[in-house]
Amino acid sequence: MRLQESGEMYLESILILTRKSNVVRAIDVGEHMGFSKPSVSRAMGLLREGGFIKIDKDGIISLTDTGKSVAEKIYERHTLITKFLVKLGVDEKIASEDACKIEHDISDASFEAIKRYADVE
Repeated sequence: MRLQESGEMYLESILILTRKSNVVRAIDVGEHMGFSKPSVSRAMGLLREGGFIKIDKDGIISLTDTGKSVAEKIYERHTLITKFLVKLGVDEKIASEDACKIEHDISDASFEAIKRYADVE
C-alpha cells in the first residue's frame, strides 16, 4: 500500500511523539499536528487498516515494523534536508518548512545522493 503524504506525516508525528513519551494517543497526534479530532480519527483508522499502526484497548498508538520503517525514512529525510538547507544559508524555519515539502516527493536515488554530498550528519 502506497501512503499519501498526509499518512507519512502522521507516521512521522507518531514517531516523534513516541520518542518523547512512550504513551501516544490520537489527541496527542492532533495537538502535535494541529488537526481536528475527526481528521485524526479517520487517519488513525486508515493507518491501522493499512498495517502501519496498532491501537490498544486504552487508545495507545504504536507503530508496526512497517509503520516505523516509513516514519524513520521520512524523519531522516526531513532532518537531513533541513540541515543541508541550513548549511547552504537558508533560515532554519524556512529550511524545515521546505524539507517537509521535499521529503515526501524526492526519489530514493536523489536523497541518497544528497545524503552523500551533504556531510551534515
